[in-house]
Amino acid sequence: MLSYYIRMAWKSLRRTPGLTLLMISGIGLGISACIVTLTVYHAMSSNPIWWKNNVLYAVTLDSLGSSGTVHKHRSPREQLTYGDAMVLASSTIPERHTLLTFLMGAVTGAPGQNRPLPVLTRATTAGFFRMFDVPFEYGGPWSAAADQGPEPLIVLSRHENEKLFGGIDSVGRTLFWNKHQFRIVGVIAHWDPQPRFYDLTGGGSGNFGKPVNAFIPFKWGPTLRIWPAGSMSCRNSGPGSTYASLMSSNCGWIEMWVQLSNASQRRRFLALMNAYTAQQRSVGRFPGPLDNHLWRVGQWLRAHHVVSERSRMLVALAFALLAVCLINTVGILLAKFLRGAPILGVRRALGARRGQIFAQHLIEAAVLSTLGTALGLALGVVGLDGVRAMYAHSSGAYGKLAHFDPLGLLWALGLCIVATLIAGIYPALRAGRVAPAAYLKSQ
Repeated sequence: MLSYYIRMAWKSLRRTPGLTLLMISGIGLGISACIVTLTVYHAMSSNPIWWKNNVLYAVTLDSLGSSGTVHKHRSPREQLTYGDAMVLASSTIPERHTLLTFLMGAVTGAPGQNRPLPVLTRATTAGFFRMFDVPFEYGGPWSAAADQGPEPLIVLSRHENEKLFGGIDSVGRTLFWNKHQFRIVGVIAHWDPQPRFYDLTGGGSGNFGKPVNAFIPFKWGPTLRIWPAGSMSCRNSGPGSTYASLMSSNCGWIEMWVQLSNASQRRRFLALMNAYTAQQRSVGRFPGPLDNHLWRVGQWLRAHHVVSERSRMLVALAFALLAVCLINTVGILLAKFLRGAPILGVRRALGARRGQIFAQHLIEAAVLSTLGTALGLALGVVGLDGVRAMYAHSSGAYGKLAHFDPLGLLWALGLCIVATLIAGIYPALRAGRVAPAAYLKSQ
C-alpha cells in the first residue's frame, strides 16, 4: 500500500510541475538556512573536550572586589596574580595542574632562515599537554621536572614545524627563541579545539582564532622578565613600570586549570582556595564576599558567553524563514488537495475510508518534503562552503566552524519530519473530510 501511495503522490506532483517546483524550492531554502546556522551554532556552543568535563576545572579567585579596575574589558575573576598562582600551584591535591599565559617572541636558527620569525608563544607547564589530551606527531611534552629549572625546551605546532623545518622530525634540534637557545622536544599533531576553552581571556587570537605555534616552560617568562602579551586585570592601579612590580602587583594575568577526579579532591581544593583567601584578607586583599570558583569546562564556556547573541539571532531568523516557507506550502497544498475534492468524493462513495484518504495525501506531503530536504542539503553544503570562503582570510569564528559533518544529516532528517507534519497534516485532514454527497450529482 505504501508503494501505491508513493506512486500516486509522484503522479500528483508531476501534474502540477510549477507548483511542485515552487514548494520544493521553498522547503529547500528554509531547510538549507537552518542547516547552515545550526551547524555553526552547534560548533560554537559545543564542548571540545566533553569527555573530561567533570575532571577539568578553571580556577578563579576574586581578588578585585567591587572597587577593582578591569583592563581590556575582561572579567576580574578570570586570571590569577603571580603570587596567588604560585601558592595554588604548590598544592598536591590536584592530579595535575597547569598555568597559562601568552608571550611574544621571535625564533631564529632554523635551516635556511634569513630573518627572525615572530611567533605567539604560550608559556605553560607540563600538565597542559596531558590534561588537555594534546596529540603529538613527533616527540612529546617536557617533564614536570623541566618546569622547575626551567629547562630550555620548546614544543612546536605542526604548522610552525613545517615553516621552520619543512615538516620533518625536528625533535632534538635547537633554535633560538628571543635570542636564547631552546631544544625541541615535541611537535604537536593537528590540534585546534574550537572554541578555545582553555583560553577565554581575550589573549592570543580570540576564542576561535588561530592556534598558538610554540610552547615553553612557564617560568621562562619570569626568568627572562618578559611581559605577558595577553589580557591583564588590576586592582586600583596598574602593574607598574618594572617587571618586579608586575610580579608583586594585584594584577591578574595567569590562567590556572586543575584536574580533580572526584568530589573529595574538589572539596579539598576549594577549601584550600577559601582558606588562602581568608588568610589574604588579613593583609587587605580580597574585599567583598567570598567568590572563589572551580568551573567545569561547560560552565566556563557558558559563563563567558562564547556563543554570541548574533549567532542566536541568526538561528531564530533561519527558523522564521523555514516557518514562512512551510506556511506557504500549507496554503498551496490545501488549495491543490481541495481542487481534487470531486474525485475524493467519488472515492469516498466507492468505499475509501477517511484514514486512507488522509494517508495518501500525507504521503504526498512527505514525498514533497523529502525532495525539499534533498535540495536543502545540497544548498546547505554550498552555503557552508560560501561562509568558509567568505571568512577564509579572517579570524572570525564562522569561517573556521562552517564545515558540513554528519550532524547536518541529522538536522536535515529532523527538519524533514517537521516539514512533513506541519505542511501535510492540515491539508491531508481537510482532504479526508470531504463529504461525498456534495459531489455525486455533478459526477
